[in-house]
Amino acid sequence: MFPGILAATTSRRRILLAGFGLVCSAVVAACTGGGRSASSQSPSAASTTTASAVPVPTPSCIVTPAETEGPYFVDEKLNRADIRVDPSDGSVRPGVPLQLRLSVASVASSCTALQGAQVDVWHCDALGLYSDVSAEQSVGKRFLRGYQTTDANGVVNFTTIYPGWYSGRAVHVHFKIRTFSGSQKT
Repeated sequence: MFPGILAATTSRRRILLAGFGLVCSAVVAACTGGGRSASSQSPSAASTTTASAVPVPTPSCIVTPAETEGPYFVDEKLNRADIRVDPSDGSVRPGVPLQLRLSVASVASSCTALQGAQVDVWHCDALGLYSDVSAEQSVGKRFLRGYQTTDANGVVNFTTIYPGWYSGRAVHVHFKIRTFSGSQKT
């Protein structure tokens, strides 16, 4: 009906797709080094290159910003690796098994492993329920809570289950890191 408009649209579409393809190719080439490693270039090729990629240094550790403690923290003083078991009655919370490994480092000392820090972990069960919470009628229950002290490598390992989902939040695990200096906790 309107061959001139159809041709212009097709032509414009092809130009846009070609431009998109070029941009994607440039991004992929920049991220991958264009398929060549630095060692495969000859000295003469390296000397004639006008642009070069500047490597971004990888941090030795990633700092998690301080945030609010999160809901439902209860200091149960449960030093244990397997937090699935409820010590109040010996029951085990059902769910998909999860091995949770956390590494703690001291940012103030060049991200060296922090030995002796207390790492508290707590989360909801597969149905989205927390233990020891009056609103959830679980007072006295102590499932999916516990702490460990970091080893010489700054590591703790917990055996738990994948937490469930509840309205308003993404699936998550709470943790709190405490160091002891005299009688003070931080």
